[in-house]
Order: sequence, then structure tokens, then C-alpha cells
Amino acid sequence: MGVKAMLPSYELGFYALVVTCAVLYSGSGIFEASRDSMNRKAFRDGIKPGWHYFGRKMDVADFEWVMWFTSFRNIIIFALSGHVLFGKICSMTVPQHRAVMYMIYGLLAVLGSMGLVYLMIILSHCLLLYSVALAKQKWLCYVAGLCCLASFKVEPFGSWQSGFVTGAFDLQDVLFYGGCTFTIMRCMSFALESSEKEEGIYSIFDLLKYNFYLPFFFFGPVMTFDQFHAQVSTRELRRKDNEMEDIRVKALLHVGVIVAVDIFFHFFYILTLPSDLKFVNRLSDWSLAGLAYSNLVYDWVKAAVMFGVINTIARLDHLEPPQPPKCITMLYIFAETHFDRGINDWLCKYVYDHLGENHDNILKELVASVTTFAVTTLWLGPCEVVYIWSLVNCFGLNFELWVQKFFQLGPFAKLEAKLSEAMSRRIRAAFGAVNFWAIVLYNILALNSLEFALLVTKRLLVIGFPVSTLSIWFITYCGVQLIKERERFQALEEEQKAKVE
Repeated sequence: MGVKAMLPSYELGFYALVVTCAVLYSGSGIFEASRDSMNRKAFRDGIKPGWHYFGRKMDVADFEWVMWFTSFRNIIIFALSGHVLFGKICSMTVPQHRAVMYMIYGLLAVLGSMGLVYLMIILSHCLLLYSVALAKQKWLCYVAGLCCLASFKVEPFGSWQSGFVTGAFDLQDVLFYGGCTFTIMRCMSFALESSEKEEGIYSIFDLLKYNFYLPFFFFGPVMTFDQFHAQVSTRELRRKDNEMEDIRVKALLHVGVIVAVDIFFHFFYILTLPSDLKFVNRLSDWSLAGLAYSNLVYDWVKAAVMFGVINTIARLDHLEPPQPPKCITMLYIFAETHFDRGINDWLCKYVYDHLGENHDNILKELVASVTTFAVTTLWLGPCEVVYIWSLVNCFGLNFELWVQKFFQLGPFAKLEAKLSEAMSRRIRAAFGAVNFWAIVLYNILALNSLEFALLVTKRLLVIGFPVSTLSIWFITYCGVQLIKERERFQALEEEQKAKVE
């Protein structure tokens, strides 16, 4: 049945009311737990003094968020502001050489922030993978690239290389591993694109211009080489209609989100609460479910802010970078679950789509997904939690295809054909609700801890059965129906645009 299946407005209104009430009820439980636990000794490291005039402390358990707006704030403002000003001057004076100017600025910024030895390590890996690209053999590019990636993610090789970088400051490890691992992904993209080039090979300067574009260097996103090269090679720099207005609106939106998150952390300690399992175990099933879900939403917000700020700067440089990730609230399909769209695009192009082709064959899909998650495991850094996260998400991705193929069999296909489109949509939404919580439970493994994920699973599926299990399933079903309604509107809008064109 098509995505355009329509439901009565009163039914959708009921779904919206149920979801709103459930979110408010769950949120009130988390708020009360945050207020009552503000002065607990177990939370001393995660909750610091905040707004004294409101009598509230702040959740500072997320190292990345605190890092961005304390120790890294001035560096971000200084380096990226300089890049914006430098890029504007280059775009106005020498647009045909702007990629070279970006490269020079990026090299100087990396040299100034991390030192000469770090720069030499980066350049050595670039030179190695460029040499491999000369052979124009894809398998060799994969092997060399993954070995280089493993040299930063597998001990003792990672510590051995980081040991060459002298000096010490709070962000050294973050910038070291961020810059190195993103460099390897970019070099692999360059090598793979070069192997497909019909005549000759891209130059080493093309690789350096690609890798040392500063906004992407330390934290991504990864923009595949073919897209970057095509966009920076354009000499006629023109803005789309209302593009600058859109950039300003998104920049203000990101500032608003940052302020909103800061306010949120003074009243909801969603990151610190899961660290004390004894305290969390006393929460109601509703509050526990809301806590797990809100952790995923926050991680999406964090990724959206980070990539949104970087993408805004890239758009000022006349680039079209990968979009921020799709909000977890709008997901009920494993294939669309990702927090870094740049890495997701890279994996899809060079691994998942390359091996899985059209993703209809069960065996090919299994090989493609296993290989993709194997590369992802190496990218994240092999450890027990990452192994479990990869295994369950790989299973979820394949299970979707298995269920889809099962219900496409003759008897089920004929049965669905007899149903109305609205009823088919309701049945699919019921399965989507199960998938939604599978996504939540599988991903809090990486965001919190294995113990917290097991606690949530046990409470919602075993101890809370049948009342909590079925009620939360119904509420999630209502939410999935609202997501499907949004998808229906988007499909209709795209259809109207296609007719106009």
C-alpha cells in the first residue's frame, strides 16, 4: 500500500493528543527525579552549579557538549571566524584558486593547533594512500585504508602514533584522533574515486585540498571526494534564490537550540540519571521509557548542532555538504537510522550499496550489512559495547528485510490487497512501533551503557508486561502514525513539484 494512504482527521487528532499527554506525563516524572536527585552524592561529578538564582544545578555529564562551550569555544570561534573571513576574501579575489587558499589556511591552522609532528603524521598517511591510489585497484585501496584506520583505533598502534605528538592540553586526544580518523576516510574516498577515473589520476594537491578543508578536518562531516572536487572546482560562484536568508535563519536556529539545550540541562538530568542504576530502578516505567528516548533525542540534537554549524560555514564557501541527520523522532526504520549523515553516505556509497546492490536479495543484504557494520565497528573503535551495538543493529537491519520478504509471500500479499489503504497503514504502523523501540533500545547501548540498556529492556518487556508494555506500544503506534502523516504530506508536495516541473 502506498505512503499516501489517508486517515480521518479525528483519528489523527486523537493520536496527537495521546502522544502529547504521554510526553508530558513522562517528562514530569523525569523532572521530579532530577529535582529530587540534585544533591545526591552519586551525581556529584555529573551535576555542577548552574543558575543559582533559580536554585538549579546543571547536568554536565556530556564531555563533548561541555568541551564545545568551555575549553573549545574560543578555539572554534577564532579558527572558524578566520576561515570565514579568509574564504570570503578568496571568493571575491581569486575564486579559481579558492580551494588552494582553503588548503593553506587549513594546513596553518592544523600546524598552529597541533604542531609539526602531528601534521607530518597526517601527511604521511595521505602520501601512503595516494601511492596506493596510483595502482588503481579498489581492493588495494580498501585494504590500505582500513589498515591505516586500524593503526589509530587498535592498540598499541594508536598510542604509539599519538606518543609522537609532544605537549599536552585538554583537547589533544580529541583533536588527534578526530583529525586522523576523518583523514583516513577522506583519503580512502580519494583513492576509490581515483581508481574509477577513466584517464589518469587526481593529483596529490587535489587530495591535500580535499583533506585540509578546515571546517571538515577535525570533526567532519565526511564529504565524498567526487562531490567536494566538483564543487570547489566551480569558478562561477552564484547563490541560489534566498540562500543567504536561509543560511542566516539556520544560524539563528542553531543558536536557539544551543540556548534551549542549556536551559533543558538545568531542569532535566537525562545524562546523569542513567549512571546510578539503583536510583533509576525506582523510576516508573513511563519515566524510564522517556529517559531512554530523550537520550537518543539529545544525541541527535548534539549531532544536528555540530554538523549544522559546520554546514553553515561550508555553505558560505559555496559548498553543499551532507545534511544533518534525520531526527530520531521521525524514524521507525533501521535503514534510516544514523547520527552522522556524512559517514552514512560514505558507507552507503563504498560498502553497503556496492555490495547490497538494490537490497532485495537476502544473502547480498546480509553480506552488505555485516561488512558495513564491521567497518563501522573499526571506525568507532573496537570494544565490547561497540561489538554488541553493531551486532544488534545489523540484526535489526536484516530483520526488516526478512519480515518484508515474508509478508510479500502470496497469502499475505493477497490478504493485504483485500484491506483498505487506511487499514493497511494501521497494521504497518503497529509493526513500525515495535521497530521504533528496537531502534531506541539498540542505540542506548552506545549512548549510555549496557547495564542501563538491559535495565530498560527488562522493565519494559518483562517486569512491566502486559500493562506498561502494551500501553507504551500503543503510544508509540500513535507516534508512528503521526510520522506517517508527515511522510504523506511530503510525498504529496513532491508530487506537486514534479507536476509543475
